[in-house]
Amino acid sequence: MAAAGDANALGRYLRARRELVQPDDARDQGNRRVPGLRREEVAFLAGISSDYYNRLEQGRDRNPSEQVLRSIARALQLDEEATAYLLEIATRKSPRRRRPRKPERVGDGIRTLIDSWPLTPAYVHGRYMDVLAANSLAIALSPFNAPGRNGMLAAFLEPEMRELHQDWEDMTTRIVPYLRSVVGADIEDPRLVEIVGELSLRSERFRTLWARQDVKHKTSGISLFRHPQVGPLELHYEKLLLPGTDGQTLITYHAQPGSASEERLRLLASMNAPDQEVGGTRAATDQTRAPGHPTS
Repeated sequence: MAAAGDANALGRYLRARRELVQPDDARDQGNRRVPGLRREEVAFLAGISSDYYNRLEQGRDRNPSEQVLRSIARALQLDEEATAYLLEIATRKSPRRRRPRKPERVGDGIRTLIDSWPLTPAYVHGRYMDVLAANSLAIALSPFNAPGRNGMLAAFLEPEMRELHQDWEDMTTRIVPYLRSVVGADIEDPRLVEIVGELSLRSERFRTLWARQDVKHKTSGISLFRHPQVGPLELHYEKLLLPGTDGQTLITYHAQPGSASEERLRLLASMNAPDQEVGGTRAATDQTRAPGHPTS
């Protein structure tokens, strides 16, 4: 599997999505040799010739019209986000020589803001899920939220993440399409190639999820934790894109008011800020230290 972009990103995407469509109405299902729809079935449903669709998948034609692409999207049952991704990769020009990417930095205002939330775990990650800043409660919730970590690498490669996340299967299913949605057609960025390459070599689950080429920008939901200090936590998360940055995202967690999870979150805050009045004063944070493992 290609770790990231190649000369036929459009063809790979079409093939991956075609194989995921259930051929409920297709004929001769008993003799099918491939998963999903056949190429000629996609062409028929899209109203184009089989030869033309074959050229698209094989990378021999890279200039389809938007009308053709939208017809194919309907045939492949793509939603709005997946259709937008299809259009983006199909119209992407050949990348120019890249300039070195500037180091990602979080503004002082955002750092001050998240540090002022003693009962709200919050951190900021960059475009490729490298953690750039975090408050003390976010790091207490998970040491992998500390600056210098990468959320994608940690999710698939750190055994502690399976213990910490009760919903590890669902969580990993969410974050791979999320990464694709954030990256878009910029699939040849060296940092992305590095991350995807390492995960493709070391995680079978990641390889499976990445090969599906799902695209989903899910920005809110519920995460289930099994914290080694305070026990189970059901926390609502929000992902907010920071304007004026190159894809930096603020992630916050909160518990339902009055719930057992809120009490446990307060307990976690008090345990990790013993010299602060939780809920009143600013919680201390260490932006430089990145703990290695959760406390047992």
